[in-house]
Amino acid sequence: MDTKELLTRSVEEIIQKKELEKALKEKKKLRIYIGVDPSGPEIHLGHAVILRKLREFQKLGFKVIFLIGDFTGMIGDPTDRTTERQPLTRGQVLKNAETYKEQVSKIISFKGKNPAELRFNSEWHSKMNFEQVIGLSAHFTVQRMLERDMFEKRIKEDKPIGLHEFIYPLIQGYDAVALDADVQVGGTDQKFNMLASRKLVKILKGKTQTVVTFTLLEGTDGRKMSKSFNNIIGITEEPKDIFGKVMSLKDNLIIKYFVLTTDVPMLQIKKIENGFKKGANPRDAKLKLAFEIVKIYHGEKEAKKARKEFEKVFSKREIPKEIPCYEVSKKPVKLVELLSGLKMASSKSEARRLIEQGAVDIDGTTIFDKEEELTPHKDMIIKVGKRKWAKIV
Repeated sequence: MDTKELLTRSVEEIIQKKELEKALKEKKKLRIYIGVDPSGPEIHLGHAVILRKLREFQKLGFKVIFLIGDFTGMIGDPTDRTTERQPLTRGQVLKNAETYKEQVSKIISFKGKNPAELRFNSEWHSKMNFEQVIGLSAHFTVQRMLERDMFEKRIKEDKPIGLHEFIYPLIQGYDAVALDADVQVGGTDQKFNMLASRKLVKILKGKTQTVVTFTLLEGTDGRKMSKSFNNIIGITEEPKDIFGKVMSLKDNLIIKYFVLTTDVPMLQIKKIENGFKKGANPRDAKLKLAFEIVKIYHGEKEAKKARKEFEKVFSKREIPKEIPCYEVSKKPVKLVELLSGLKMASSKSEARRLIEQGAVDIDGTTIFDKEEELTPHKDMIIKVGKRKWAKIV
């Protein structure tokens, strides 16, 4: 991967980009880290977007650090939370983190000439006394903390904000100080926390830390991929399960997934995107996408098996030889509107009920999201219940 793509593909923003480019040019061995709170036991594709980039930095000689937030995980990151997050016990946190190294090893290496480091932030946080915490707090203001969107929203809705949520950014921010890190990476939702980290590094270490934010990956329901939303695709899930979940993604996420989760060259991805504009069937692109993702984490042999199994199951759905054909606009449309418009449901409310019951399939994939929006394409097959079929021509 060339430097340009290294610093652009999947990347949203780089704070202090020129310094990072200079370090790469001069082949400096910077310390770069990602911190993950073990709020659940799975490492998912959202994590992998960043981990895969860290692998590239590791190949270039950077010292990669995978930090498990076993201490901060007990506090709970308030980012994007509309209600107060319930703290986890140390036992819950450690249980969730049990297999993290094994899972992450599918992407970055903890062996060889330049092994990644595995650290736990309880190493330093559990030793801090109250005087030190007060000292860290003095570097931040209440006004700055209240600028966070989720806090403003909760105040308007008269919902509680825990004091422990206020101090989370400075506790997490101290991690970079303890690790003596040069670069910190994370999703765009972590920018506030990472800027707090950058501030502490400047004050306590006298150096300027580079911050790299990454584009967030949506999960199977179209929201940000998160263990809290139960919409993740875990990198250690069974090949057939990964394949099936990718095939159930909304069509508008196909290109984004190609860019963020695969090694498919950008030029080839652009061709796929152009194909959609000419009426190409999104299902064909999804088959390739699912294959590429499974191949990364389980190998080509398992990817072929998963594809064969999916196609076998799809073909066994016994599509009738004669299906009513309909000509519709290629513009994006809500599924409930499409079903009612094609008279496959008597009303939008019935369409919603059918979707919630799992009675609606699009190209062999069951849709459960009643807010699903799609773009009709040639040869799209719609099935409602056991007997209602439609084909888009």
